[in-house]
Amino acid sequence: MDISARMDPEVAQVFPHLPVLDLDDIPAARATMMDMLAAVNKDVPPSPNVTREDHFVPGLEGEPEVRVRHYRPVEQSEALPCLYWIHGGGHVLGQIEQDDPMMDHVVEAIGCAVVSVDWRRPPEHPFPAPMNDCYAGLMWTYKNAAELRIAPDHIAIGGASSGGGSAAGLALLARDKGEIPVCFQLLIYPMLDDRNVTPASHAITDPKVWNRKSNLIGWQAYLGGAAGTDDVSPYAAPTRAVDLEGLPPAFIPVGDLDLFLDEDIEYAQRLLEAGVPTELHVYVGGIHGFDLLAPASGLAQRFRRDRDEALRRVFQGP
Repeated sequence: MDISARMDPEVAQVFPHLPVLDLDDIPAARATMMDMLAAVNKDVPPSPNVTREDHFVPGLEGEPEVRVRHYRPVEQSEALPCLYWIHGGGHVLGQIEQDDPMMDHVVEAIGCAVVSVDWRRPPEHPFPAPMNDCYAGLMWTYKNAAELRIAPDHIAIGGASSGGGSAAGLALLARDKGEIPVCFQLLIYPMLDDRNVTPASHAITDPKVWNRKSNLIGWQAYLGGAAGTDDVSPYAAPTRAVDLEGLPPAFIPVGDLDLFLDEDIEYAQRLLEAGVPTELHVYVGGIHGFDLLAPASGLAQRFRRDRDEALRRVFQGP
């Protein structure tokens, strides 16, 4: 598919300037991605109204410590609702720092706290290591809610791209373990299905966006030889889950030119069928990550308004 003809005009303006992320060389792709996001965020200084503090917290039994970053409003002492955040990167790229501007915005706009987790990256650390890190960080956040001045009954989980998929998997894991109450899922264009069989997963091939080739490499790095087979955990690929009942309410936004369009729509429909309150937004002309790549565009601004309103309803009530 030639996506350029259908792209939002403001997103199309930045599209020619995007680098190619070649996952044949994952270390180089990691550096390219961080350089690209640094360029996008170069004029966005840290907010003076938000504090950031890193912690190294216990991993699951026998596993290494996990780095998390705690953001909260300056001089705010009361217990706040919290967004537990999982950064994206196709399961192989990215780090906490890439989302600092977004986390600053969420803290200021919503008046909540955020805890962001730095999960181990495949292929060096395949599943279940990244999910174990995500669960360990969530457990630490919940157990230390009083010290962190977080309301333990108002912890939402969220993420973007592979982080959105991991957030969906974490919601399933938290439900099944029954140890940590989660009040909401913020699943931003989530990476949910390792099988790559939908029409959108075949259609999006442009090298300047997250495409079929990159997606196959990302899933292979995450799952190894299990990718695409029947031997895949729903905590890794949430579309594999048979039972979606009892999950927290969800908000799922995705562009109509995103590789994940079909799997996200299907997952939203299945959540609704399972009785899970779910809000789905499809943004016409949006490529994968359009809000990060063209943050000044009207499409990105509309996306942020919708996302922020969803979080406000969860944390502050209608």
